[in-house]
Amino acid sequence: MQSLRFNALDSLASSPAEVNVSGVSKITGIFNENVFTLKVARQFLSDEAYKSLAASIKSGKKIDRSMGGQIANGVKAWAESKGVTHFTHWFQPLTGLSAEKHDSFFTLKGDGTPIEEFDGGALIQQEPDASSFPSGGLRATFEARGYTAWDPSSPAFIMEIGQGKTLCIPTIFVSYTGESLDAKTPLLKALVAIEKAAVDVCQYFDKNITRVTPTLGWEQEYFVIDAGLANARPDLVLTGRTVFGHAPAKGQQLEDHYFGTIPERVYAFMRDFESESYKLGIPLRTRHNEVAPAQFECAPIFEEVNIAVDHNLLLMDIMTRVAKRHNLKVLLHEKPFAGINGSGKHNNWSMATDTGVNLLAPGKTPKTNLMFLTFFVNTIKALHDYADIVRASIASAGNDHRLGANEAPPAIISAFIGKYLTQVLEQVETRVGGKFDEQDEAMLKLDIHKSIPELMLDNTDRNRTSPFAFTGNKFEFRAVGSAANCATNMTVINTIVAETLKTFKKDVDALIDKGEKKEVAIMQIIQKYVVESKKVLFEGDGYSEAWANEAEKRGLQNVKTTPLALDAYVTEKAKKLFANNDIYSHSELEARHEIMLEDYIKKVQIEARIMGELATTFIFPSAVKYQNILINNVKGLKDAGLKEPAYANQVQLLEAISNHISILGDSVEKMIEERKVANELTDTRAKAIAYCEKVKGQYFDVIRYHVDKLELIVDDAHWLLPKYREMLFLR
Repeated sequence: MQSLRFNALDSLASSPAEVNVSGVSKITGIFNENVFTLKVARQFLSDEAYKSLAASIKSGKKIDRSMGGQIANGVKAWAESKGVTHFTHWFQPLTGLSAEKHDSFFTLKGDGTPIEEFDGGALIQQEPDASSFPSGGLRATFEARGYTAWDPSSPAFIMEIGQGKTLCIPTIFVSYTGESLDAKTPLLKALVAIEKAAVDVCQYFDKNITRVTPTLGWEQEYFVIDAGLANARPDLVLTGRTVFGHAPAKGQQLEDHYFGTIPERVYAFMRDFESESYKLGIPLRTRHNEVAPAQFECAPIFEEVNIAVDHNLLLMDIMTRVAKRHNLKVLLHEKPFAGINGSGKHNNWSMATDTGVNLLAPGKTPKTNLMFLTFFVNTIKALHDYADIVRASIASAGNDHRLGANEAPPAIISAFIGKYLTQVLEQVETRVGGKFDEQDEAMLKLDIHKSIPELMLDNTDRNRTSPFAFTGNKFEFRAVGSAANCATNMTVINTIVAETLKTFKKDVDALIDKGEKKEVAIMQIIQKYVVESKKVLFEGDGYSEAWANEAEKRGLQNVKTTPLALDAYVTEKAKKLFANNDIYSHSELEARHEIMLEDYIKKVQIEARIMGELATTFIFPSAVKYQNILINNVKGLKDAGLKEPAYANQVQLLEAISNHISILGDSVEKMIEERKVANELTDTRAKAIAYCEKVKGQYFDVIRYHVDKLELIVDDAHWLLPKYREMLFLR
């Protein structure tokens, strides 16, 4: 019986999958087609219901429950006009994924009459089983009650899966006692916090600013391989990455994949998932080949953070589902293949005012430049003061494989700002004694626009080794993992900047109360912040050992593993930060810390199990079978009367195979025993560290080394797992 590997290769060679993708003549013709936008709401809602919804979306005003029924009827009418029969509250539990429970509009009246119904209560609130989702101890198994509650700021949409259509209502997810059990609730709270703090600071410069909206433009990297080959790899199916696999003769060393011609089969897939994305209002703009073979990227236009996060989660779901139609497999793991680049999700973050100003874009007047410098320096100060929490926000089992691997930013949190802005901050810093005079044109006017060329994006470059780089009018948080929910790191970034801005305003107001002019007070605090946070600025090669040494001298942390990085969430500093901004209570923080540690343990545990299973049921049989062939060959040569030189190479191969099998078998057994020891630990943090340092740290690389060596020795006809050269280069 032929192995799955060769069946997949035969299928690939004989009849490559072809999917007819209907072309889109004009994206604007389908954009938002399946979204309940305000334009659509205008058609289906009464004036008072429309005004209530619009006010909630535009200014965060709470929708009166009396309006809920009217809005629900309008949403239902729109959905039914598109053939929808079911609805769901679409939410983001602490699994890293989205969740949904579908209910039909269909119900029966008391007399048995069938009707279609969707009332305000069904729109506003639903009750899923809270105990079935991660809660970190906030909910006991017997305490099942939890609630999803409508988030009007993110529009309802219709998800089409095959012939079925479902109305999806974005919601938060909270426990019976009010604790957040999802990623969206704390994000929304963080957005409220930063808006208030930023507006208060903006009032120094422009009294017309009443709203500040953080914006996000994510860049999604991913791999695409043949589904048949992926399904022949149990490790890919269960963990999303290859735990074994020798590097192919050709990897990415020719640098010929980045921005290269998109393979036709992948191109068809891209067009297909883009069409579905456009219908859901996801404003995809860019597609291209990434650095590694079989790796690609897409990116949208910037959006308000909450909407952008929802859209990214939707996109990952759409890509995974659409790929199946093309007999392809999308890999969102941060490091699915060893030896080539892994995948990240760069989060490009900024803040925009309701007067049309990007607060992280240098302006053309002294006032706007001073406002830019204020928010720019406050962001750097926030990164400096809370670098440990920022590091924790990107920690995961998958991202541990990628951070610092000479392909992604290191685990050391630092900011790159480019030489021109470095010069500006140096001018501010070196002002003798922090003395600023109202008549000092050089410092108060800060004509940054003339100091820095128009092409900011080019002149600040894009230091790909920096985890947090300023790229002209935004900060690019490059260290986020490709499989991550952006909500987690965006909650942290917006919270720490909000807290820093609040402190900044207190510091400036204190100087103004002492008689300093406003501009002078602002400059004095900016200088203070520049001096206090300059050690987090780094312009060089973040991959270098020299930077690791320099960072240590500066006192910057270099926490390389998730279990230790997550400690930052439960420090007194973190508890105070999140409590002060009403993001997490102390118990919610402790719960999330527990959940993330448990997630890490389970993922490493699954990888350990599949490594043992593959070694025992795939690798050993293949190696022994080839070993027996060599033994019979040597025996035959001896029986034929040939002397040792004639079969010396075969003997050497036998010795090599035997050595690898022996060490491999011994290592697998020791890993299993170490896993048993770890499983006996009752403290979650200690257990996570044991899995990290003992199970993974001592055995994963050893086991992989000997398996990968056997792959180079064993006859290709007997090797059961698809190889890198097949998965990465066959189309």
